[in-house]
Amino acid sequence: MYTDTHAHMFYPNFNGEIEQVIERANNAGVNQIIVPGTDLATSKKAIELAEQFDSVYAAVGVHPHDTNEWKDSFIETLENFSKHPKVVAIGEIGLDYYYDFSPKENQLQAFKAQIELALKVDLPIIVHNRESNDDIMDIIRSYKSTKLRAQFHCFAGSSEDAKELVGMGHFISFTGNITFKKADELREILKSVSLDKMLLETDSPFMTPVPYRGKRNEPSNVLLVAEKISEIHGVSLEEVSRITNYNAYNLFGIGEKGEVKFVYKIGNSLYINITNRCNADCVFCDRKGEAVLHGYNLKMQKSEEPDAEIYINQIGDPKQYKEIVFCGYGEPTIRWDVVKEISKYVKENGGFTRLNTDGHGNYINKKDITPELKGLIDVVSISLNSTDPNQYAELMRVSPEMHSEMLDFAKKANEYSRVVLSIVGLDEVDTEKAKNLVTNELGVEFRERVYF
Repeated sequence: MYTDTHAHMFYPNFNGEIEQVIERANNAGVNQIIVPGTDLATSKKAIELAEQFDSVYAAVGVHPHDTNEWKDSFIETLENFSKHPKVVAIGEIGLDYYYDFSPKENQLQAFKAQIELALKVDLPIIVHNRESNDDIMDIIRSYKSTKLRAQFHCFAGSSEDAKELVGMGHFISFTGNITFKKADELREILKSVSLDKMLLETDSPFMTPVPYRGKRNEPSNVLLVAEKISEIHGVSLEEVSRITNYNAYNLFGIGEKGEVKFVYKIGNSLYINITNRCNADCVFCDRKGEAVLHGYNLKMQKSEEPDAEIYINQIGDPKQYKEIVFCGYGEPTIRWDVVKEISKYVKENGGFTRLNTDGHGNYINKKDITPELKGLIDVVSISLNSTDPNQYAELMRVSPEMHSEMLDFAKKANEYSRVVLSIVGLDEVDTEKAKNLVTNELGVEFRERVYF
């Protein structure tokens, strides 16, 4: 199933065909469509379409092209529109310096006013950007400390801009132009954006993807956009669908979060969601938030934690996977006996195991558990996070003494399993110092994890 987050189905070239267009979309697996208005009249039309069709939702806003006669009184009308239960965003809004349809001053005034409206009514924004990247980025940065959430549709910035925007919690989307023959640079930018921060869109009736370029675009073609993203990221279409559908739920509140997963597949590896409990509370971890990863809902309470038998039944033949990884939004060694039981089954049936841990297993279990790794856990991946105990304590919200506890665990585990220490790529963390500690002093492997 797919979500087209951007389709202007109020354009005249859809007249008389709306029902057929939506039927084709539904038949293609597009179960949710967002129609963004571009002025007051089309915002009203978007709402009317949303009222007419279950799968359609509306966004309301004034596009930069239509700010030539901008009046502050428009905000009152948009606010009234925003109260409709099927209005899920303020948009399409932004800046466009490519065409001279509206004075720059009007565009800036309208954009900022509509951002303020979005904050007031607690809705995300859908941002248009053409030849206006510097101003767009400056304005969005000025709202960094607010609850602003945005979709940057038909993305027009650089890879560095994308990284900064997703770091602020925003989402990126690309249209059918990623299928165009001369769009290699755009495809490289797309490749740099994590699927966890990406949405699907067509921008219908524009940006029609290959092989239908030159014809009117429509929501059913979002499948072609998804296929190109799948190809560029080297993942399955199912993965693109699952992740982007959850992202649409996360940003716009449409669709659903999905049931809790006890095991989940990423690439050719199977991950085991042992627990949400943890002795740490890392600043970069969403354990207490949505606890969703790659579109999988991993949120569970202690009372919901399954027995080993349930995991084993869901694993089946472990040889069908590259590895079985103990990793969720909690610390697996809190349920060490369950980890051992599952690992025993996996190893007896020819599988490969990896344990992702904060390295506090001995502290948690009040004994040295590292000898028990032998023959059960092939690789132990430990979150180093920092070489400085105080910074480590701040990042993981634990006492500084836990840093030496983690290093001691790594040294001992290295006698029984292959050990990899990793850090999250944050600007405040000294990567080179961490790498030197891991490879030269501890004599184990080092890895830097990407943080979005």
